[in-house]
Amino acid sequence: MSRTPEEVEATLQIAKLDAEDLRSTVHCLSFNQAFDSGEYTLMELDDTLCKEIETGGSLVIRGDKNDHAVLCSQNKTYDLKIADTSNLLLFIPGGKTSDQLPADQKELNVVQCEIAGFSNHYWELRRCRPKLKKLKKLLMENTYEGPENESENNKDLPLYATNDLLDQIQASSEELMNHLKIIHACNIKGFWRVLDFDYEMKLLNHVTQLVDSESWSFSRVPLKVCLQELGMLEPEEMIEHCLHFYGKTFLDDGEVYFALDEEKICRATAQMLLQNAVKFNLGDFQEVWQQSVPEGMTTRMDQLKGLALVDRTSRPETIFLLKTEDLPEDTQERFNSLFTMREKWTEADIAPYIKDLCGEKQTIGALLTKYARSSVQNGVKLYNSRRPLF
Repeated sequence: MSRTPEEVEATLQIAKLDAEDLRSTVHCLSFNQAFDSGEYTLMELDDTLCKEIETGGSLVIRGDKNDHAVLCSQNKTYDLKIADTSNLLLFIPGGKTSDQLPADQKELNVVQCEIAGFSNHYWELRRCRPKLKKLKKLLMENTYEGPENESENNKDLPLYATNDLLDQIQASSEELMNHLKIIHACNIKGFWRVLDFDYEMKLLNHVTQLVDSESWSFSRVPLKVCLQELGMLEPEEMIEHCLHFYGKTFLDDGEVYFALDEEKICRATAQMLLQNAVKFNLGDFQEVWQQSVPEGMTTRMDQLKGLALVDRTSRPETIFLLKTEDLPEDTQERFNSLFTMREKWTEADIAPYIKDLCGEKQTIGALLTKYARSSVQNGVKLYNSRRPLF
């Protein structure tokens, strides 16, 4: 039912409101004939996401049936959670907020508006870490072991292009592409593949042997000569992929060179030595490790953060492979796994295994305060689980 200006003024008098204290435009609300309370859903967006949509970007909801849905922008991932509100939210197509109404209009203006729907809850977005553990699992279904192993027997194994991964991985496209680099993935004929670790080490060994035979500096390895010399042994794109991961590229007189990364090469060599051993005598390992890396490189225990763990309670001390990527992705499950493995941890030992769990502006100390309990033994601060483990 429509209202007249006179009816509006009468209502203001009953409510003891002075019209001069209010905007001169009044909305008269009524329900649309096609009203449907379940047709609309609200979502709260921050300024960054609003600007992304306004500039032509898009937001995508990702997740399989058993996943908790997340919303992804071009470079961030957000948890989607329902938030209830005690105020009824009305959907009014064409409705205007107070800042969009004229402020200097003298006569009372009644605008008839129809309510298309309502809601008492909305989707709230909270920034979260992308869920990337599934990415490595998918790509490990069909690892790349070199062209000679791409036989007919492998043709039925799954292959994933970028869009296939975006359909299944709960991460923004930028976060996905960054993680593909971290796990050494390579795009081969339009599909993302993870190199078999033994094959990757074979490529690296070809490169380091060539560097040694040519007496090059590890900080100045020419791409052109590498491809000429090693292209007969392995595909050139594989040699270049290896150089890109284990080094940094630079130009000199128009030629492309790579500066090989000592830490990455030492770390990969340690993984090769540890992957087939349950535990390794620490002293023996350090000796064999130094002998196994290219001459001129120096191994250090801090190169193994998040890759291997030393057991200093055993006699003699031992070391074993423990990769961060193999631990649970959920924060509580990660801590449960770590405290099941070892009851008490020093901050130095546990920090590499929880660093990736830190959100924006969150510190390792804050994580430990929330999920662990501290104590001091023999002057050393140790952390154990806050909750009983079964």
